[in-house]
Amino acid sequence: MKQGMLIVVSGPSGTGKGTVCTELLKETPELAYSISATTRQPREGEVDGKNYYFLTKEEFERRIGEGDFLEYANVYGNYYGTPLGKIQERRAKGEDILLEIDTQGALNVMKRCPDGLFIFLLPPSIHELESRIRGRGSETEESLARRLGNAKAEIEIGRKYKYVVVNDTVDQAVKRIKSILMAEHCRVDLNQEMFEVLEDEKK
Repeated sequence: MKQGMLIVVSGPSGTGKGTVCTELLKETPELAYSISATTRQPREGEVDGKNYYFLTKEEFERRIGEGDFLEYANVYGNYYGTPLGKIQERRAKGEDILLEIDTQGALNVMKRCPDGLFIFLLPPSIHELESRIRGRGSETEESLARRLGNAKAEIEIGRKYKYVVVNDTVDQAVKRIKSILMAEHCRVDLNQEMFEVLEDEKK
């Protein structure tokens, strides 16, 4: 069985990657979602085991020691990590897995899974990014300045990804990502069995 793809989507805080990934999953039901673990507190409406696995710092660090994460990172004082076991199981079954993580984690995944499909989501502009972050109503001027500074550094890391998608509107961003997935599924190097079937028919 052909191994499923690991699709990694990331971008600066406020780019809208969570919204884009949610819509992508709605429109692509065959795509599985990798639920990350975190030590941060749940936001309003978030559900443990659906949005994230919410862990204590002690539990997270224990699981780090046991090698349970494909990658993990400390972001703004909280741990985020990707449980490894479920991803391995699903890819072995031929399922495509969507992983929404920050750039720090994605760089680690690039080392361990160089066959992954890495897509970087950009805002239309830094001004628009600032407006989106302000719109949350959860940032002080100090934390906003820190997030914008980090965003500019993350955008530079985006150059290491395979694809870039501008999130001007969610619908357009989702369409672009779906086009990328379709193109990847048509790659010759991932479809050698099609040629082998035809070769066998010649015999």
